Amino acid sequence: MTAYLLADHLLNFILPAAAVALLLMLLAQFFGRFYKRKRASSYSWRAQLGIIFVVNLAILVAGLVVFGVDGKMATYAALVVGGALCHWVLGRGWKA
Repeated sequence: MTAYLLADHLLNFILPAAAVALLLMLLAQFFGRFYKRKRASSYSWRAQLGIIFVVNLAILVAGLVVFGVDGKMATYAALVVGGALCHWVLGRGWKA
């Protein structure tokens, strides 16, 4: 495998984690304007984006290990649920 193909495979593996993290943060900013929060999160949006991205990447790696292949819909469903749960924890959603 050439370096180009390896980079292509790695970027295509990482892209769903980055896209879900970015879309989650953008949608949270958009819908957060409609709901008044009593207290702001203690993390900046960049820190939240990075943490959610790392959690999503760990979920993708776990899906690859468990299923043996990349791209299972169960892994992508876990990616969305895990990212949303991570965002809820970072935003202290249980205290809202």
